[in-house]
Amino acid sequence: MTGPRRSVASAIRDALLTGEAKAKVFAARQVARDWRLGRLDFVFEVTMPDRPEWPDRLELLAPGAMPRRGKMGSERNRAALWHALAHIEFVAIDLALDMAGRFGEAMGPDFVSDFLEVAADEAMHFALLSRKLDSLGWSYGALPAHDGLWSAAQDTAHDVAARLAIVPMVLEARGLDVTPATLAKVRAQGDENGAKILERILDDEIRHVAAGSKHFHAICEMRAQNPQKTWQNLVGMHFAGGLKPPFNDSARFAGGLPRDYYAGIA
Repeated sequence: MTGPRRSVASAIRDALLTGEAKAKVFAARQVARDWRLGRLDFVFEVTMPDRPEWPDRLELLAPGAMPRRGKMGSERNRAALWHALAHIEFVAIDLALDMAGRFGEAMGPDFVSDFLEVAADEAMHFALLSRKLDSLGWSYGALPAHDGLWSAAQDTAHDVAARLAIVPMVLEARGLDVTPATLAKVRAQGDENGAKILERILDDEIRHVAAGSKHFHAICEMRAQNPQKTWQNLVGMHFAGGLKPPFNDSARFAGGLPRDYYAGIA
């Protein structure tokens, strides 16, 4: 006899509450795999935590309190770059898990599938970056990290449209803007391995922005709202930093974010 099947919500919640970094990578990828293989029921009988668990040793600072990174000449500055990138991808695992777990019941199985796939991608990105840090003689948690990313999830926990507008369509889209310059600097240092990691992340992030844009447009249609004006209003309400150029227009367009959305409010 087999026991009762597990719900997708309980599996997501357990992954969010997994604090150790490698264990969270495994948990996120396992949830995505189990869902893809039909092993989890589309049931949402548990709520998502207000905040996920992160490694105990991770020192979190306000964004303004983070030490400034110098140029990439020193080993510490190089490690600081890869640590900052690893932290972004680590938090992105939980942002995608929370998206699927918090809003999946209302949005449907396709939504859950898309964002569990994003979570699995982010877990793989973190694993690559963590391995890169290890190769430099450092590890995730050895340097402080900023605590600003999860605030975007907390500020938008009440509304799936707001969450989609800010997380995939602002924060991940910003990654499309800044990664090419970082990639060029890494390649100029002769670090082809690092450049390949960043190329892989950039390609995947276009798909992540596209997933967010697809579901944002779907919910605007369901609510009979103009998607461009709705997105601009939500960004004004929930993103205090403001949108700043330069913009990677081609990558944004490939991710379903046309220039007329953001150019007028940048």
